Amino acid sequence: MHGSLTQILELLSQPGNGALSLMAGVLGLLIGSFLNVVIYRLPRMMQRATDNFIAQESGQDLPHPQRYNLLLPRSCCPRCEQAVQPQHNIPVLGYLLLRGRCGQCRQPISLTYPLVETFSALLSALLVWRFGAGMEGVAALLFAYFLLSMSIIDAQTQLLPDDLSLPLMWLGLLVNLGHTFAPLQDAVIGAAAGYGMLWLIFWAFKLATGKDGLGYGDFKLLAALGAWLGWQALPFILLMASALGAVVGIALVVFRKQALDQPIPFGPYLAIAGMLALLHGKDWLTGIFYAY
Repeated sequence: MHGSLTQILELLSQPGNGALSLMAGVLGLLIGSFLNVVIYRLPRMMQRATDNFIAQESGQDLPHPQRYNLLLPRSCCPRCEQAVQPQHNIPVLGYLLLRGRCGQCRQPISLTYPLVETFSALLSALLVWRFGAGMEGVAALLFAYFLLSMSIIDAQTQLLPDDLSLPLMWLGLLVNLGHTFAPLQDAVIGAAAGYGMLWLIFWAFKLATGKDGLGYGDFKLLAALGAWLGWQALPFILLMASALGAVVGIALVVFRKQALDQPIPFGPYLAIAGMLALLHGKDWLTGIFYAY
């Protein structure tokens, strides 16, 4: 019995398994549907909690007495507030069946929903192919789901919630107790260095210009990436994220005539760079610095 269990665990841990990757992709669709709930509701939960706290402190009636979390109330159209029918909750397919419109009021449904589900599926299949479905693969999936949620929230609200960034950081340290992606010592240094690097950049920019160039959520996200991948990955992540942000920023100014001083979220670019660092690993990162 013990031998059979060991063989199963070894099989799950092996990368490059097409059947497991396909199963992970299907599961990723379902998880992506839940991530859409997190992306939509978490910022609103935070705003409602803040509104209630202010009202309570001033002795006023709570503006949001109803229960509102990731489970309740049921999913509904944000415009007509009609509950979404079960068949329309099927990831991606439900959006296609409705032709991108609410089944009741016929108002457009954001394309973000099927895109998040699709990206979740693709990332799930890719990571299980790369790392297997053992502990390393499961950890990589959690890493990806956190980053995907935080990226969309930041893109939509320019907010990186502590409710996601701090658990991601602590989870990274726990995962690396077994040296999964980095030695624990490197992970601890990475968490501290990740926060400190952007803190220094923030204050250098503020002293030079009098403006805030970054948000504190960016500090915590880079700290979380350092906790997962170790301090060695931080230069690559910061350089890649900065390059991506610069390219997108220039494109927005040129093609959308966006003002030069209009802020853009930095979290999505940190997340993309973090995923690239995870996929390619420490050996690849080290090779960049010693290639020449």
